[in-house]
Amino acid sequence: MASAAGTLFRRVGALSGAGAVGLAAYGAHGFRRSDRDEYLKELYETANKYHFLHSLALLAVPQCRKPIVAGTFFTLGMGLFCGAFYYHAWSGDPTLTRAAPYGGSLLILGWAALAL
Repeated sequence: MASAAGTLFRRVGALSGAGAVGLAAYGAHGFRRSDRDEYLKELYETANKYHFLHSLALLAVPQCRKPIVAGTFFTLGMGLFCGAFYYHAWSGDPTLTRAAPYGGSLLILGWAALAL
């Protein structure tokens, strides 16, 4: 039987994946065709790629020995890394991009925690 934490992060991963697909559709049909500069479009694509990839990674969290650790790292990492890039792409304001390296570090720790 799956642990409560594992079930929670599986659900978070599934909902996050659904959100990533929706944001990918918006990116392909709306954002990419906007008059924003190419750099912001690239940031959006990067955020979406990492968002989707790490949503899938959350689906593996119930299989590891430390699901709370791995799931927390992945969830916070996505929020900081992807969230900062989505915000910058949408608003043009680079203020939150300073959080991206912290988010990226948390994503790396999430992958390492899967190995525990």
